[in-house]
Amino acid sequence: MSEIIQLRAEVPSELGGQRLDQVAAQVFPDHSRSRLAGWIKDGRLTVDGAVLRPRDTVYGGAVLQLEAERDAQVEYQAQDIELNIVYEDEHILVLDKPAGLVVHPAAGHADGTLLNALLHHAPALASVPRGGIVHRLDKDTTGLMVVAKTLEAHTNLVAQLQARSVSRIYEAIVLGVVTAGGKVDAPIGRHSQQRQKMAVTSTGKPAVSHYRVLERFRAHTHVRVKLETGRTHQIRVHMAHVNFPLVGDPVYGGRFRIPPAANPVLVQALRDYPRQALHARFLELDHPVTGERMGWESPLPDDFVELLNLLRGDREAFIG
Repeated sequence: MSEIIQLRAEVPSELGGQRLDQVAAQVFPDHSRSRLAGWIKDGRLTVDGAVLRPRDTVYGGAVLQLEAERDAQVEYQAQDIELNIVYEDEHILVLDKPAGLVVHPAAGHADGTLLNALLHHAPALASVPRGGIVHRLDKDTTGLMVVAKTLEAHTNLVAQLQARSVSRIYEAIVLGVVTAGGKVDAPIGRHSQQRQKMAVTSTGKPAVSHYRVLERFRAHTHVRVKLETGRTHQIRVHMAHVNFPLVGDPVYGGRFRIPPAANPVLVQALRDYPRQALHARFLELDHPVTGERMGWESPLPDDFVELLNLLRGDREAFIG
């Protein structure tokens, strides 16, 4: 079953002079930039009736015309997977994602994902782009996510994310002793050799993270990180970039480090920590229909709390 998409929009003057794929992503926010780029290459998205390349420049006043087919969301199977929903109304739902749950079906994860669970919980999400998912968490990152239950809510939340008015605050345990908070303003894109990894690169998309210290230990720090942007693996890449990689990060964590003369229990806990120590703690946004500012907080997961307690015990053992 396919859905016919027919959209038409004039390029606003303030977007003039940018690449076609960049403009299209802002003019048609319900569709991903990669999907739009594919439609541009296939001649499905034209500019003043002409077929251009994704990298070609477009100018204010040009008319974008999209005529394409999209596979309906119903191709994904609804599955009865438990969800920890912390808020829900007819427009949005907010959930607390556990570690190990993939957000969206992809290669190697055809089912058993958050999307499959959402389609079981609310079958009408089959008619909302990407099943209502407007932002993602990595498989092993825990914490809060918002899901749009209607097309109106989806369009509004995507616009809020682009305008950076959604507040997303995370907590992490990092390697090294962070002396003070800071800001990381470094573009992120695909790693030039390892395509499954992201990296700070001059050709990447703008990415900004703010971090501050919550608690210091002998060789680790508990930090809070606020995102301005939402790039893939952003916190993991940015904290590694400033030489404070996340504990347990198998991709960006670097070599294993422990405090000198540490208790064997702590050493084993650090060595065996099964995921990156990252939790989406706070989420705040404007309700897409009422406009009310709403916020939620998720408690730290047990494995995160247990590691913090071990690090505190290690620190206290060496005081004095």
